[in-house]
Amino acid sequence: MSDSNSPPSLYAAREPIFPKRVSGKFRNLKWIIMAVTLGIYYLVPWIRWDRGPSLPDQAVLLDLGGRRFYFFWIEIWPHEFYFVAGLLIMAGLGLFLFTSALGRVWCGYACPQTVWTDLYILVERWIEGDRNARLRLYHQKKLDFRKVRLRVTKWTAWLLIGLATGGAWVFYFADAPTLLVDLVTGNAHPIAYSTMAILTLTTFFFGGFAREQICIYACPWPRIQAAMMDEDTLVVGYRDWRGEPRGKLKKKGPEPAEPQGDCIDCMACVNVCPVGIDIRDGQQMECITCALCIDACDEIMEKVGRPRGLIDYMAVSDESNERAGRPAVNIWKHILRPRTIMYTTLWTLVGVGLVFALFIRADIELTVAPVRNPTFVTMSDGSIRNTYDVQLRNKHGEQRQFKLSVSGDPTLHIQIEGTPYASVPVEANAAHQQRVYVISPKGSAPSTQDATPFRIWVEDNANGERAYKDTTFNGKGN
Repeated sequence: MSDSNSPPSLYAAREPIFPKRVSGKFRNLKWIIMAVTLGIYYLVPWIRWDRGPSLPDQAVLLDLGGRRFYFFWIEIWPHEFYFVAGLLIMAGLGLFLFTSALGRVWCGYACPQTVWTDLYILVERWIEGDRNARLRLYHQKKLDFRKVRLRVTKWTAWLLIGLATGGAWVFYFADAPTLLVDLVTGNAHPIAYSTMAILTLTTFFFGGFAREQICIYACPWPRIQAAMMDEDTLVVGYRDWRGEPRGKLKKKGPEPAEPQGDCIDCMACVNVCPVGIDIRDGQQMECITCALCIDACDEIMEKVGRPRGLIDYMAVSDESNERAGRPAVNIWKHILRPRTIMYTTLWTLVGVGLVFALFIRADIELTVAPVRNPTFVTMSDGSIRNTYDVQLRNKHGEQRQFKLSVSGDPTLHIQIEGTPYASVPVEANAAHQQRVYVISPKGSAPSTQDATPFRIWVEDNANGERAYKDTTFNGKGN
């Protein structure tokens, strides 16, 4: 029995949102972006790219076993992770740029949560009907055969979409045709099955049930975006100075005693909103700037013979001008302002830097690690020897012979462990670890204080391309 003096509960159960179907330019734009992004995600692993007989022919591949990232003609090695870091920086700057110019436009059009939720709502509408039909089905107390059939059909379709989503993800990490056969025959690695299961269930839950709650509660972006927006940011807004006071449309009868605004309180903007807010209440954190309310309102305004744009993309700074009857500022003056120009400049500089670094990188590289235990050895003939572990990287599509040499001190010479020759073979698109000895001839007095700088060179015997690393020789005295 509850205590009458206890405070009221602040908990309110979530009411599912059933957005109404709408048509218009922004809805069409969302359809196009959804088709393009989903097409890229599902189809890219199946694109082939010929790199030669010893390399994978999948155009986009994250080869974790081989520690490579293949993107069409570009190949990223582990030590070149700065390319990935640069792309992430560009993605962040791009997000800052679009948010500064157009608010949460990423959230409304291209965010994976939005794209898959749109797809799930589309499937739900195909199976259960539009908003009113889905509302009736949801509030129907009786669990009859029709309700069970519709729910099972919808959930099955959602699970299949989730399965395709998880399957497409794992195809980016292995040869897609081979992995598909292994998955079907039960021969794939358990990690592949577990990854698919996790992504299937999360896609099913996030797109089918959580939906707007992910955007409102789980995603941190609504709370961060305010730092990148100002009064010139274009966001979806309601022209209350034109729409208020709102009132129902009267086709016949006397004119209202007070002037009535253009808003006829039809609730169309609310009924199409995927997060269930009323844009007429002003800017809200929940708004994802999808602009479906603009399409819905424009359609109603045309039907009742009133101007479009009661709900529209606008900047806060335009409000005073429009209230006073002055023309709004040109849209490009809102977009091209110091903040957005700065983001664009930084984004361009990072992009140009990555392209420049991509084109100047060598196809032959080496790293040198001196062996410090011991730092040097005095040989029986009186010569002094230092040991180095040299890693040679061959980025060509065929095996190459790499010649090693030293410079900087004419008394030093190099000896490759395991072979009397000065060259070693390195397999195509591989890294080869080679131990080498650098020797100072007899007559150098051993010293624990001096370190002689010198340079280790590697040369590709096929084309003469060279690379080097500077290091030091220990133990050589005067």
